[in-house]
Amino acid sequence: MRLTRLDIAGLRRFDGVSLAPGPSLNLLTGANGAGKTSVLEAMHLMAYGRSFRGRVRDGLIRQGAQAVEIFIEWEEATGRTRKAGLRHTGQAWQGRLDGADVAHLGELCAALTVVTFEPGSHDLVTGGAENRRRLIDWGLFHVEQEFLVVWRRYARALKQRNALLKAGGRAEELDVWERELAESGEAITHSREAYLGHWMPRFASEAADLAPSLGIDRLDLQPGWRRDELSLADALLLARSRDLATGFTSVGPHRADWRIGYAGIPGREALSRGQAKLTALSLLLSQARLHAELAGEWPVIAFDDLASELDRDHQARVVDGLVATGAQVFVTGTEAPPALLAHAERLAHVRVEEGRLRPEGQAS
Repeated sequence: MRLTRLDIAGLRRFDGVSLAPGPSLNLLTGANGAGKTSVLEAMHLMAYGRSFRGRVRDGLIRQGAQAVEIFIEWEEATGRTRKAGLRHTGQAWQGRLDGADVAHLGELCAALTVVTFEPGSHDLVTGGAENRRRLIDWGLFHVEQEFLVVWRRYARALKQRNALLKAGGRAEELDVWERELAESGEAITHSREAYLGHWMPRFASEAADLAPSLGIDRLDLQPGWRRDELSLADALLLARSRDLATGFTSVGPHRADWRIGYAGIPGREALSRGQAKLTALSLLLSQARLHAELAGEWPVIAFDDLASELDRDHQARVVDGLVATGAQVFVTGTEAPPALLAHAERLAHVRVEEGRLRPEGQAS
């Protein structure tokens, strides 16, 4: 997958800019605050429905603008050209994909695949479970066609059950939505478990190269209920009295998490910040590799401030490895990292200056 055009309007410092990326390595340099990260945010917003720095309404829209507007054109490995547009006010959104309106933001997110490593990525390892659920579900959305359908079924049933719980719903009403929750929730959990099984050997291999001292040896799913003892249907029934008292559903895949097993340290609590970064990077790169194997094409890879996040040795390992795959890569920084300059013949360089983009050089 390769982006061929990116138009951004109303996003942070950008009034309106356009970028024609190179097919391999793309470097965005400029002073702090110039808008380098905002280019990656635009790509991430189209691929995930939110920025990696927060929601659209939390400062993403340029002062004086009514909405963020993004247009992206890309080529798939098959040679097919695709186009997507998104307008987001922070409260409401409109989207188009290949010339047609989309009813669900997930349709845009499922079309474009972007993997982003940025200063907050260590939260995938040390932060709350929501980020880890989102990461595994992102992988499933893109490679398992029915997963999004089942996930929406579960989300709808969860919303209905929670509404009934708050209203003190009758047992027969709860029975209906619990059957739907149990069926869709078991399917989601089965998909997550199988996906982690495929992901684990690739993750272990990536981590062995980037952080061998950690001895990463497993990924364990925590499904959100005592699955080894109960079916989800039974778990929901047993939790009903408690859930009626609290007004929300306390068991199920929406409460799931997964853990990384370390042979080299006692657990994630013992990780240094640098080790957490390398673990997160190993997760993201191995997931990108798994996606490439399952979907037949590499996602777009984006690194925000690569030089400050990784030392030179790790920068070189990562960049050299990605160049060998043929993936399209975007890197931001205040200056050009040596790892990219080593591949100058593949490098397209753009200067970002106070919300403007100025091409410095385009790889042939």
